[in-house]
Amino acid sequence: MANLSDNSSPSAKGWWSQLAPYQRLVFIVATLAWLFDCLDQQLFNLARSPAMKSLLGDQQIINLFGKVPIAAGALATSIFVIGWATGGMIFGSLGDRYGRAKMLSVTVLLYSIATGLSALSVSFTDFAVYRFLTGLGVGGVFGLAVALVADTVPSHVRPRALGVLQSFSAVGNVAAGFIGLTIALTAIGEHENYWKWLFVIGALPAFLVATIQLRMKEPPAWTESRDRAIAQGKRSGSYRDLFGHATWRRHALLGMVLSCAGVIGLWGIGVFSSDLVGDIVTHNLTQAGATAGELNKGKQLWMSLNLLTFNVGAFAGMLLFTRIAEALGRKKAFAMFFAGSLVVTIFVFQMIGKLNGRFDILWMAPLMGFFHLSVFAGFSIYLPELFPTRLRATGVSFCYNVGRYLAALGPFTLGALAAKFGKDAQELAVKGAPADIAPNALAALKSVAKIDAFRDAASWMCLIFLLGIIVLPFLPETKGQPLPED
Repeated sequence: MANLSDNSSPSAKGWWSQLAPYQRLVFIVATLAWLFDCLDQQLFNLARSPAMKSLLGDQQIINLFGKVPIAAGALATSIFVIGWATGGMIFGSLGDRYGRAKMLSVTVLLYSIATGLSALSVSFTDFAVYRFLTGLGVGGVFGLAVALVADTVPSHVRPRALGVLQSFSAVGNVAAGFIGLTIALTAIGEHENYWKWLFVIGALPAFLVATIQLRMKEPPAWTESRDRAIAQGKRSGSYRDLFGHATWRRHALLGMVLSCAGVIGLWGIGVFSSDLVGDIVTHNLTQAGATAGELNKGKQLWMSLNLLTFNVGAFAGMLLFTRIAEALGRKKAFAMFFAGSLVVTIFVFQMIGKLNGRFDILWMAPLMGFFHLSVFAGFSIYLPELFPTRLRATGVSFCYNVGRYLAALGPFTLGALAAKFGKDAQELAVKGAPADIAPNALAALKSVAKIDAFRDAASWMCLIFLLGIIVLPFLPETKGQPLPED
């Protein structure tokens, strides 16, 4: 049977018109699976802070192992990211072994159900369990969706198709921003438990599963690879085979380091820009004498605007990354955007809220999103080009997800740095304050010190982007090369 990805054309223009009807269906379903996956991630980011306040009250600290105090929001994020990494490792291997389409339906169903259950949480414990289960499903989608499209579409349009697939993750993120805005601008946003509605909405992708199960079939490339591997005594989806082969082992380890830079940068720094915005808005509204209801709505409004504009920039950045990767090569594109991420993150975290108050969010957030998420288009294009068909979902998932075990430490690291800087800054603020300062004024000084500490912590952490640049010379350039086989 002919490999659908073996077709060729002298031009990559009008790539959509060069897809057969079934190839378009595969692309649409895989893209929707990833879009809804990202919608779920961002709804969690919006819901995290109000959920912790609702479940734990003002004292949002968890004593891990009974003695290690950790901010509940950071711990919930880390648990989610650990589940994500674990799900990616498991379902990537199962996708190579039993089929991409079949496992994709399982992962979408899993994260949809677990997201819906998150709305029923009554304590931090069950909330954390639901977030871990959600992470398992969320983690499996990327490697499966990317491998499914890479094995299905013609080779000459594969980079463009995969770049566009990843770009639509920003559409899911933007949708989350609009959902957050809608809640903020309605009476729902005044209620303490408005975060539950975010999770209910996040459960809706379960309906996509029916389409996947009824219409999807495994790519001929995967079927042929599976049969060939069986005939040759090789194993599909085997981590032993992945690391037992010198070339695939090298690609897996170096690809993992490359992915770590982007994943840790986003989940250790980028997603917490909403928390910084929330703190700035809360401080400003408190100074203006806002009521509790106005604080809730105002914080939700500006956090949603931050998410919305961040991902408008991300969409443009991922499309541009795709074009540059096609024109100049994968490695040059990564180098350009990792360097941009470093510079822009320091600038934004240091200056946001200082220039035009809340309103500088409207141009600073898209600038940071443009660089932070652009490299993820590179992961979707580049990682499948490093592994053979029988190990493609396994290799892609390993690279993309194992770094999340390290990224899970990002919220702890950021929180620890912010706490250390914040404690020092607040002590200085108290020492420098007049003895007869009013309690409200002292609280305001401490609030500003906390915000500044968060800025400094994020600025130090963004040095992780240098790791992505350092590893590039050791990786192969795959521009214009066919997908590898063994």
